[in-house]
Amino acid sequence: MEFPGRGAPYTVRDLAEATGVSRSQIGRLLTGDLTNLDVNDAHAVAEALGVAVLVLFVPPVSPK
Repeated sequence: MEFPGRGAPYTVRDLAEATGVSRSQIGRLLTGDLTNLDVNDAHAVAEALGVAVLVLFVPPVSPK
């Protein structure tokens, strides 16, 4: 992850350590293989990244 909401770069490992969410789950979120997350974990990830929880689960923008 290059630039989360606070502008600081994170690795999957950094984010997992900061949130208590497993590296596997973080990786699967990034690839889209995981589309839901426990509400407490979602809030922890959003807080660490400095974004709203909804930002984590917004579908990608269509090119059209």
